[in-house]
Amino acid sequence: MFLGLDMGGTHTDAVLIEAGEVKHYCKIETDPENFHGTVTKALEAVLSSPIPPSLERLNLSTTVCTNAIVSNNTSPVGLLLEPGPGLNARQLSNAARTFILTGAIDHRGRQTAPLKKTEIKAADQKLQAAGIKHLAIVGKFSTRNPEHEIRIKQTLSPVYDYITLGHRLSGRLNFPRRVHTAYLNSAVATTYNAFATAIEKYRQEKKFPIAPDILKADGGTMSLQASRNLPVETILSGPAASIMGALALASVRQDAVILDIGGTTTDIAFLADGVPLFEPRGITLAGYPTLVRALYSYSLGLGGDSCLRTDGNRLSIGPDRQGPACALGGPCPTPTDALIALGRLDLGDKTAARKAIASLGKACGLSTKAMATTILKQMAASIAAKSHALLAEINSQPVYTIREVLDNKQLQPRQVIAIGAPAAALAADLEAAFDLPVEVPPLAEIANAVGAALSLPTTEITLLADTEQGTLIVPEEGLQQKIPATFNLVQARSLALEILKKRLQRLNPAAAAAELEIVEEQSFNMVSGFFTTGKNIRVKAQVKPGVTPMSGSEKHV
Repeated sequence: MFLGLDMGGTHTDAVLIEAGEVKHYCKIETDPENFHGTVTKALEAVLSSPIPPSLERLNLSTTVCTNAIVSNNTSPVGLLLEPGPGLNARQLSNAARTFILTGAIDHRGRQTAPLKKTEIKAADQKLQAAGIKHLAIVGKFSTRNPEHEIRIKQTLSPVYDYITLGHRLSGRLNFPRRVHTAYLNSAVATTYNAFATAIEKYRQEKKFPIAPDILKADGGTMSLQASRNLPVETILSGPAASIMGALALASVRQDAVILDIGGTTTDIAFLADGVPLFEPRGITLAGYPTLVRALYSYSLGLGGDSCLRTDGNRLSIGPDRQGPACALGGPCPTPTDALIALGRLDLGDKTAARKAIASLGKACGLSTKAMATTILKQMAASIAAKSHALLAEINSQPVYTIREVLDNKQLQPRQVIAIGAPAAALAADLEAAFDLPVEVPPLAEIANAVGAALSLPTTEITLLADTEQGTLIVPEEGLQQKIPATFNLVQARSLALEILKKRLQRLNPAAAAAELEIVEEQSFNMVSGFFTTGKNIRVKAQVKPGVTPMSGSEKHV
């Protein structure tokens, strides 16, 4: 028995799945001032009391971190940066305070300049005077040697609520992205922990027999407890749940477009041969490029509750949402009102919907029916146009999927999978706009919660070895150890998988049997003069992402 909960900014969905079938589901309004009350109401609507002993999974997805960043409702952060020579790091963030520290580690992990304790202490005093409680500490090559980041933290006073160390976020090199990622991780910590605390409080009150997991931006899950240290990983958790839900509800083995049509936005994603596309360098959110692994998606400001306006006889849709449809007491006409006016949705005050659309039609010289039809055709055409523009951009470069890079692949979607509450009512318009068959799978209106419930755990590690120096590091684990000069790529692969398995057991003990894979590897000789002095080895390993299909067996993608 699987339980899934998706908390969005407007609605929270919950679903209970047993033996491959949805037994109960609900959709309620999210109260941003009362996460605990929202969680309690949603889960109790689908759960019996007492908790069924067959319950084996509670998976969550949420947009609370995304919404906090986009709305600039985050905690002030102090940045302590060690960029080394040749880089102006002050322009990298909008942090409340930024301190550039002396000291440097080179690309091989060797100290080339020591830290100055007096600088750290001076920054410490200024941070305390400013009342800043959240920090991020980032060194340029900390993934090759985290010693300086660790020493900076140890030198600071023990008064801070939350500190992010850059080397623990990802094994990939990219100092600007690492700075942004560390900054955001600390900035959303308070908001995310309020959500996590609400979940944990409910679990304790109801004596849940299992620990909850949270969906990450890459479509996999991690334990709720572990996510408190990495809240930035849950950014775009909601769009990831949509993609995983579509994969679970629709059987796709070809190129396809996924549309999640919500009240405020339509999230657009793509499949290559049935496999989700992937952001190779990391997502960008609110202008911040990050190192967060994520499924590719684009959020278009066009949804069922988008505000409709006319300028002369010209119609505009969104991108703003001022409230629900007029049929539900909202302040302005919306596409939902158009659907109601045409009889495609049986919802709310139908007279109010028809009046709202009629007022627009009068301005454009159209009947109520013609105006409603025009609205939906324009909405579908806008979604199709943006999808085609995104496709052109994707096809201009190598296609990255969550499994591999498809260098010569040109995406040519053969179908559209539409989910979200208005999906079925808009299917005919979308089919005409895309000139492709549109599939609206069963339970499309709660696909996010289904995707959350059925997603499998994922995580990754990067192993870096330098046989000349005799050092090995796995930055995500904070692991450093000595290796012999004979250490080679075969040993590196084996060790990486062993470390990854242990990491997965810690982050999600129930997923110990998940399938692991090596996704990147390289080994090259280091030469001094005419002699080989050692090898530089890099191996990246990951847990294969996937979903548990409605039939009950695991499906990897």
